[in-house]
Amino acid sequence: MRETTTSGARAASRFSRLATVLALGASALLCFTGPAQAAPAQDPLPVDIPDYQAALAAVKSKAVLDAVCRFLSVPVPQGGSDTPQAIPDKAEPCEGLPTFTIKDPLAVNEITPGFVAGTSQPIPTEAVKLSRLVSSLSITVNDRQATVMLAPTQGGGWHLAAVREGDSDATFAGQATPGSLVFAEPQIRAWYQLTLLTVTPLNDQARQGLNGRSSMSLSEYQQVVKARYADKLAGSEYDTKGFSSGYSTASTEDASSSTPLIVGGSSAALLLAGGAFLLYRRRRDTTD
Repeated sequence: MRETTTSGARAASRFSRLATVLALGASALLCFTGPAQAAPAQDPLPVDIPDYQAALAAVKSKAVLDAVCRFLSVPVPQGGSDTPQAIPDKAEPCEGLPTFTIKDPLAVNEITPGFVAGTSQPIPTEAVKLSRLVSSLSITVNDRQATVMLAPTQGGGWHLAAVREGDSDATFAGQATPGSLVFAEPQIRAWYQLTLLTVTPLNDQARQGLNGRSSMSLSEYQQVVKARYADKLAGSEYDTKGFSSGYSTASTEDASSSTPLIVGGSSAALLLAGGAFLLYRRRRDTTD
């Protein structure tokens, strides 16, 4: 099975057009708010994916395709088992599966600890940051979808972090439009759209996270998450006494490692441990 190669020029052109639209949007905000509110408009929405070609090469690689095929070759464990299930190491992992491709990677942004703590300004470049990339499959395979997660590699580039059941992350990430971005509040599984300085919920968890409101300013949203998490940040008493893992992003992957790690959550995920692929399903989810 071979992956189709996406033109780098096409990707570069897409980002160039998006940057132009964002610049025009920032100018419009400047005109609307006047000089006193000019500063936030000068900070563009952080939409660029660094080392995009490396990310594209990763999701189109045979190694990642084989990892996905191994994941799909074993039924998802039912119930709340904490016992890893070995995945057979076949010479041709994709043999017997329908032909599929892995879509281009999308950015997953998350709120930053500084934004939560109130030490960062309520502007897009300080409120959210790129945490990982996700790619879903071109088709459902045996009635299943899967998400490929990439984590940044120390020194540049991207590596496979996990293969996860379902495609909700990619579905939400794909709702970003020219002039907006999508970000997650992973602790409550909430997804939002940020347009200029307005936060809009994209799922029920996000609507609950905004206390039922249809939208609010980024500044108001900062106060909401500060009240929700500021006393639970990593290093806080809540954290050090073991009540939780503290506030952190949903990505627990070690950016310096090229070894796929398990992703916490109620869905199945693939990891590589000691050279053997394992399938695992956690009983509880506390971080995403």
